[in-house]
Amino acid sequence: MENKVFEAFDTGRFEIPGKTTAFKDIPWSKHPTFEGVELKHILTAKETGGAYSFHLVRIAPNKAILDHIHDPQLETHEVIAGTGVCVNDGHEINYAPGVISIMPSKVHHEVRAGKDGLYLFAKFMPALC
Repeated sequence: MENKVFEAFDTGRFEIPGKTTAFKDIPWSKHPTFEGVELKHILTAKETGGAYSFHLVRIAPNKAILDHIHDPQLETHEVIAGTGVCVNDGHEINYAPGVISIMPSKVHHEVRAGKDGLYLFAKFMPALC
């Protein structure tokens, strides 16, 4: 999958006081359950005392993160690039760059990428991993 907007993240970085992490130095990890889904774990529970975690997510064209919930996490999505659909608590939300969606704890949700794939910045509170 190639996308010029998302490729910018390979030259980007994540910065917090006392720490800079180059995105190119963080490996992509295959999602343990959903085929065609990969994550870069930008900030994890280990670094935040379990309070929150941040992840870059890429979903291959026409692939999906199927229906699931998180308990006790609240999850947010910020769409970076690509298109798709999120079903959030039974409501369809068209995903395109600039869209932000929030899934409270215990709310069913799924995300389906369009023909060009989908790229998200996902945040979890408390941390997912």
